Amino acid sequence: MSEVQDKPDQTPGDSDWRTERFRVLNDGFIRVVDFMGSDDAVVQAARISYGAGTKQVHEDRGLIRYLMRHRHTTPFEMCEIKLHVRTPMDCWRQWIRHRTANVNEYSTRYSEAIDAVQQTRPTEWRAQSQANRQGSGDFLSVSEGEQLTRREEEFQRLARDVYEERLVAGVAREQARKDLPIATYTEAYWKVDLHNLLHFLALRMDSHAQYEIRSYANIIGNRIVSKWCPLVWEAFVDYRLESVTISRLEREVLRFVAAGDSGEAIAVAESFGWLERDGKGLRRNRERAECEDKLVDLGLAAPW
Repeated sequence: MSEVQDKPDQTPGDSDWRTERFRVLNDGFIRVVDFMGSDDAVVQAARISYGAGTKQVHEDRGLIRYLMRHRHTTPFEMCEIKLHVRTPMDCWRQWIRHRTANVNEYSTRYSEAIDAVQQTRPTEWRAQSQANRQGSGDFLSVSEGEQLTRREEEFQRLARDVYEERLVAGVAREQARKDLPIATYTEAYWKVDLHNLLHFLALRMDSHAQYEIRSYANIIGNRIVSKWCPLVWEAFVDYRLESVTISRLEREVLRFVAAGDSGEAIAVAESFGWLERDGKGLRRNRERAECEDKLVDLGLAAPW
C-alpha cells in the first residue's frame, strides 16, 4: 500500500480522484492520501465464505448489489481509504462524531492555528428553519447578508489579531488559541473502511444534514468513492442513498391509499395518533409528515 503523492490542482475534465485536491467551501479541501482495495476486494471477501469448491454463481455486480441490498456489510470492510481534509472546526465537530475511523488532527498546542477561516458570502446566510429546530430554512435577503458578512469579517480579523498578539507576548499556544472562532480551519488525516464510510455518507449527504458538512460528503461520495469502487457506489445509491424505507405504520397506510380506500387509511392514521387536531387544524406530527413526503415521492396523495 503506497502513499499517493499530492500534486497541484488539475483542470476540470483532467482530474484524477487519486491525486486531485478537491476544493470545498472557501478554503477547505479533500485529497486522497492512500487507499486499499476496490470492488474486487469486496467480491473476494464475500466469496471466500462460500467454502472450497463452491461455484461462483453471481457475477461481481450482482453479488455486490445482493450484499448491499441485504445489508451484509462485512465484505465492505475489506476496503479502506485515508483522506487529508481541511474543514472548519464547527464542521469537524460533527465529522468527528463518527467514531469509526482512525484520526490524527492538526494540533494547535504544538503549532500555530491555521490562518484561514470559513467566510460567508452575502447570499449564503440561512434563516432558522421553522420546522426543524436544528436545521436551516430560506436564505436571508442580500442586503441583510451584506451587513452580516461585514460584521463577520470584522470579528474574524479581530480574533486573529488578538491571537497573534498573545503569541508575540509569549502566551502558550494552548492558551492563546482559546478565543479563536470555530470557523477557523483545521486539518486531519481520516482513515476509514468502506462500510463505515458509506454510513457516514448516508447521513451527511442527506438533504437534512448541515450544508457545510454535506459539501464535503458530496465530494467524497460523488468524486472519490464513485470512482474508487463504482459497483459498490451504484448499489449504495440504489439501495440506501436514494431508496425509500417504509415503516410498519407507513406500510399500513400505504396499503389502503394504494387500494383507493381513503377511509381506512384515515382510520389507521388516527389509530396511530397522527391526526390529532386543535383549533388551528391538524397538529404538527413529524412521523405523519415523513409519511406524507414518502407518499408524494411515490406519486400518491395523503387522504387526510
